[in-house]
Amino acid sequence: MRSLAVAALLTAGCATAPPAEAGGSGKCEAGKAEILIGRKRSDEVGAEALRLSGATALRWIAPGTMVTMDYREDRVNLRVDSAGRVMKVDCG
Repeated sequence: MRSLAVAALLTAGCATAPPAEAGGSGKCEAGKAEILIGRKRSDEVGAEALRLSGATALRWIAPGTMVTMDYREDRVNLRVDSAGRVMKVDCG
């Protein structure tokens, strides 16, 4: 019984909450951030994507970048070309 309690305490730290960046509502709405298409990758563009989309997490995806296939409704993806310009905005 004691080992079960210890195991529960050890695994409790494994649960993570999404980062609360830029005060987003949590659910991503990519269409609202499509005005960023064509803009060059920067911290300001990332912050604006979070604000516009309502997402709380941001992922930049460059050509050839491997990404996880998990879907997160709180994450906005900014897909950029080889020059770092935003080509597509989507959620997940």
